[in-house]
Amino acid sequence: MQKSVVVIGGGIVGLSCAYYLQKAGHQVTLIDKGQFNEGTSHINAGYLTPSHIIPLAAPGMVQKGLRWMTRPDSPFYIQPRFDLNLFRWGWKFMWACSHKHVDKSLEVIRDINLLSKDLYIEMKYSKDIDFQLESKGLLMAYQSSKIEKEEAKVAQKARALGLEVRQLDRTQLQQYQPEVQMHAAGAFYYTCDAHTTPGLFMQQLLAFVKQAGVDCRAQTTVTGFIYQNQTIKGVQTTQGTFTADEYVMAAGVWSEDVLRPLGIRIALQAGKGYAISTTQPTGISLPAILLEPKIAVTPMQGFTRFAGTMELSGINHQIHPHRVAAIARGVADFYPQLNLPQADIAKAKCGLRPLSPDGLPYIGKHPNCDNLTLATGHAMMGWSLGPATGKLVAELISGQKTSLALDPFSPLRKTG
Repeated sequence: MQKSVVVIGGGIVGLSCAYYLQKAGHQVTLIDKGQFNEGTSHINAGYLTPSHIIPLAAPGMVQKGLRWMTRPDSPFYIQPRFDLNLFRWGWKFMWACSHKHVDKSLEVIRDINLLSKDLYIEMKYSKDIDFQLESKGLLMAYQSSKIEKEEAKVAQKARALGLEVRQLDRTQLQQYQPEVQMHAAGAFYYTCDAHTTPGLFMQQLLAFVKQAGVDCRAQTTVTGFIYQNQTIKGVQTTQGTFTADEYVMAAGVWSEDVLRPLGIRIALQAGKGYAISTTQPTGISLPAILLEPKIAVTPMQGFTRFAGTMELSGINHQIHPHRVAAIARGVADFYPQLNLPQADIAKAKCGLRPLSPDGLPYIGKHPNCDNLTLATGHAMMGWSLGPATGKLVAELISGQKTSLALDPFSPLRKTG
């Protein structure tokens, strides 16, 4: 049965929901407070990551976070401040950082990542949109034996889950990427991964859904809801009231604030990440994560992107130069012959990732509202999981059996 659906949020998750909902025959309105051309969905590393089986909430992260709080240029930084929401989130995060949680999440994260990668490939070959999709894998490059041993444990878990990963020594690493010198002792090579150019993909997907009949409304900020008997009757915005049969919340880090008038509370924090992009030739042909400084490196269509840091400092887009400089230093340490132009460093951008305490997204219905579906909280996997989330949301609203069980992503699950 055809339904009218309002999707709130025009990032990769919201756009993917609109794409699959219209494919399922629904009448879709997509609203975004911006212009559909900014935010984390446009400046991320572009990875499709079956390899990322370990959630952000993992053993040791609390200790690292406390240690790194004294270093504003560290890979993971929590800005000290009095914020009750941060305290609540931090408490849940602390309790989620357990071996039990990691073990329970491994197959869940693998399965939704593999589903999403398949959907990206399906999009590519459907000819709906034409975008860069390269299945070159991902290098997890290390310099120290300590980090090598830590990543070896992850690789062992990945192999046990059926993912292909092999270890390369320094010589093999150079042979795989002969056009750039890499100062690394070796790398674990996850051949299961792929990458894209996010900004171009977003442009093309937006153009497709518009052509397919999705009503896309830019500069439309949600101000409230018409809500009766556990049902949304309309969403109030700066551009008027929109009514529909169903509503999808895909507003990223803003989701919790938008949901508050409905009496719905979900634990979310904004995790700021930074990205430096350069059009100068780098010789880099394989995506890599530089493990010591936690920097993602991606050869994209026409440029190379270097992205990193996880900064919890609230919802803001303030660029901290010392954090950008830390990315540039990490890049120079691993690629000694590569000098990033100061002009590119000065043009660094940031984006806000919506972090749930346990590192898993919120996908599913909430009992407070019969016609609302949540699709947010994807942390660092938002780009990778966009299509899978869109597909699951469309199946749920269409009354179909979902491609994956949604219990692990329930908005009501215990996150700490």
